[in-house]
Amino acid sequence: MLPLLLVGVVAVRHRSVLADGFGQLATARWPWLLAAAGATCLTWVAAACTRQGAVVERLPARRLLATQFAAGAANHLLPTGLGASAVNLRFMTVCGLPLARSSAALALYLLAESVGRLAVLGALLIAFPGALRLGTLLPEGAVGPLLAAAGAVPVVAAVVLALLPRLRGALLAFLRTALGEARSVHARPARALALWGGALAFPALQASALVLVGRSLGLTLPAGHMAVAYLAATVAVALVPTPGGIGSVEAALVVALVAAGGPAAVATAVVLAFRLLTVWLPLLPGALTLAALVRMRVI
Repeated sequence: MLPLLLVGVVAVRHRSVLADGFGQLATARWPWLLAAAGATCLTWVAAACTRQGAVVERLPARRLLATQFAAGAANHLLPTGLGASAVNLRFMTVCGLPLARSSAALALYLLAESVGRLAVLGALLIAFPGALRLGTLLPEGAVGPLLAAAGAVPVVAAVVLALLPRLRGALLAFLRTALGEARSVHARPARALALWGGALAFPALQASALVLVGRSLGLTLPAGHMAVAYLAATVAVALVPTPGGIGSVEAALVVALVAAGGPAAVATAVVLAFRLLTVWLPLLPGALTLAALVRMRVI
């Protein structure tokens, strides 16, 4: 509940900007919003392709797609993507994969998704080198602490593994299983194509949905700049452990769009409409799908 409380505090403090943003929603053009909804639906297809590409065995296609839709709802119950991971881990074990291999496939999916997001962001930064303005996104003096924290994480992990031999042995066994699973997947071109094609398509479709929402509300930023703003914001908030990125994604995305040159009121309206379309509207049907899959023992 703490992240939601903090979101409420921020919303009250910036209620005038939010009011202007909600007022802008009435001017949205529906053809662009329908196209954004189509791109959002395709993200579930891309996620299903990536999940299938992470395992050698063929998973039931319709149940796999329904599981990705349900995982979106579960993702808002636990922080940092744990909800979706739990749903997909359970789905793979029900499909007959041993827990070790299911965990390895989940790790491969997360790796491919991260690499795909960074690859799309890197390609866009090469195409639009002036789209990202870090000076306006990072507070003054924040670079040093961020670098110190990034350097401290591997040191702490190495110390913990050195002091706990059982944990080190379990981690090595898991890595052997994960590497074996990755070799098996990449030995089959169809699986490798599904894995990396879906991993690249997923963030590209998400960014496209934001661009289409921006066009529906008359945001005049170049499409490439909006896509860079979205991907940079999602990468930046990946370390913030809020369920589904609630609050953190909205704040970072508004800041990124304003830093890219968008008006604050229009940028707020775009972010509100985008999150409404991609998060809040699918939440109830996703939760009902999740409950149905549990009752049917699919997960």
